[in-house]
Amino acid sequence: MSPDVTAFFDDATNTISYVVRDPAGRACAIIDSVLDFDYASGRTDTRSADRIIAHVTANGLEVQWLLETHVHADHLSAAPYLQERLGGQIGIGEKIREVQDTFGKVFNEGTEFQRDGSQFDRLFVEGDSFHLGQMRGDVLQTPGHTPACLTYVLGDAAFVGDTLFMPDFGTARCDFPGGSSEVLYASIQKILSLPDATRIFVGHDYKAPGRDEYAWESTVGEQKAKNVHVGAGRDRDSFVKMRNERDATLAMPKLIIPSLQINMRAGRMPPADDKGDVFLKVPLNKL
Repeated sequence: MSPDVTAFFDDATNTISYVVRDPAGRACAIIDSVLDFDYASGRTDTRSADRIIAHVTANGLEVQWLLETHVHADHLSAAPYLQERLGGQIGIGEKIREVQDTFGKVFNEGTEFQRDGSQFDRLFVEGDSFHLGQMRGDVLQTPGHTPACLTYVLGDAAFVGDTLFMPDFGTARCDFPGGSSEVLYASIQKILSLPDATRIFVGHDYKAPGRDEYAWESTVGEQKAKNVHVGAGRDRDSFVKMRNERDATLAMPKLIIPSLQINMRAGRMPPADDKGDVFLKVPLNKL
C-alpha cells in the first residue's frame, strides 16, 4: 500500500511534519509536529499545529496516532495540543527512558519527574507493528542520533526522522548524549535494506549548496547511490571518522534547552508553580 503523505515545512526550525493517511479510508497519523516557540520572549504559538488541524478537518480525517521519531533537540512538539483537539495516541521509542534518565539529571528534575516513559501513550520496540486504518505500520529502532530514534514504515513510505537527510545533505549528527556514529551507521544500513522503491521522508532539510528548493522525499535507491555520507557503499570506518570530525565543528541547536525539557515530557510543559506560572531551566556548562 502507498499512503497519502502531506508535508508541512516549518521555516523557523527547518522541520518537516507529516500527515500520513490510509489511502483506503480516513485514518491518519501526524508525525513530528511543531509547537512554535520564540526563545527571546519565552512565548509559544500554535500556528504550525493549526495548519495541520485545518488540513485534518478540511479532509474529514481521523487522527489515530501522533508519532515522534525521537526526542527532538531543535523544536518543541505540539503533540499534546493536537491530541486535545484531534485525538490519537502519542507514540515514541521505548528507549525514551534512557533519554529521560540522562536529561532528567542534566536539568535537575528531581524525583517528581517520571523516567519510565509514562508521559507517552505507546512505547515502541524493535519489530512492533501498529495499524493506521487498514494499513499496517512497522517500527524499526534506528538509534545513533539519539538512543530513542525510530523509523516508521507505513506501506511504501519510511519516516526516518533525523537519521538520514536528503542525499545531497547526508546524515544526522551524533554528538548529543547517548549518540554514536558507529550505531548510526548500523541504523542507516537497516533503513537501506528496505526495498529500493521505498519512499524516504526526512525530518529536516537545510538546502544543500547548489540546491534552490527545500526537499524532503527521496527513495532508498537514491540514498544508497547518492547520499554524500553513506552512499556508493561507503564503509563504516570512513563514515565514523567523517561524522565525528564534522560533529566536532557543530554548534548546539538554538532551541535545545527548551526542546529537551518539553519533548522528554511528550510535549508537555514542566509543572507550574503555585501561581500557575511555568519555567524552564538553563543548566550551565552541561551541554
